[in-house]
Amino acid sequence: MAHSNPSLPVITVLLTLSLTAQAQENPLRRSDTLSGAPAVAEVRETASEASPRAGELVFKALSALGVHYKFGGNRPESGFDCSGLMRYVFWEALGLDLPRRAVEISRLGQDIARDQLQPGDLVFFNTLRHTFSHVGLYLGDNRFIHAPARGGQVRIDDMSSDYWAHRFDGARRIAITSGTEAENAD
Repeated sequence: MAHSNPSLPVITVLLTLSLTAQAQENPLRRSDTLSGAPAVAEVRETASEASPRAGELVFKALSALGVHYKFGGNRPESGFDCSGLMRYVFWEALGLDLPRRAVEISRLGQDIARDQLQPGDLVFFNTLRHTFSHVGLYLGDNRFIHAPARGGQVRIDDMSSDYWAHRFDGARRIAITSGTEAENAD
């Protein structure tokens, strides 16, 4: 899959080095349950414990670069829309089943200030004249990965560009709980 962003190899190497240095054994893996969801009573992660999980999210998201946009899409074979990409990434990386729409996803987890963003956080934008209409995954260095719009492909964009900076709605950090649902920390 070709990608027109010349800084992608640099970002990938930096993320790999950064996240590998922080990695530790992940005690929560998918179980043998039918849903494949974690079978642990309840696990909540703090930001410092989330680094290895953030790496899993980032790597799964990067594997979708170049996949075409499809409204309602949630698989690499058929294409992704923004929330479908996030659902796929969180399910494949962590076994978490996120809601279907960006606005519903925005109600989960902990509100994060823009200056506190960490790789793996969800970032939200107003792209359809209503809040939380678009979602992506923060990668670090003001960059995020997302499925942009009809005719596009999964790509990395800079949140500080005029377009995205003016449409930023907020960010959320998702905690892990039992079952396949992400916990609503509010």
